[in-house]
Amino acid sequence: MAVKIRLMRMGAKDQPFYRIVAAHSESPRDGRFLEIIGYYDVKKDPPEIKFDVVKLKKWLDNGAIPTKIVKDLMKKAKVKEKLKELESR
Repeated sequence: MAVKIRLMRMGAKDQPFYRIVAAHSESPRDGRFLEIIGYYDVKKDPPEIKFDVVKLKKWLDNGAIPTKIVKDLMKKAKVKEKLKELESR
């Protein structure tokens, strides 16, 4: 069973807030997950994106596949640079 890094919708009606989670690919969008990796707050200006780089690296090393939207969020948050910095330590 594959593990994906994807968004999980939280918040009230018309006030979305997303958690970035590692979950089995077959589990529902808002269902069970393995670990919370970060969050994405759409309502703030500019939108706030936070990743726990250590947890993200652990899941990527174990073969987790980020969805297209999470890949785009990783680019916006400049996660690649943070991962390289983490590896150089």
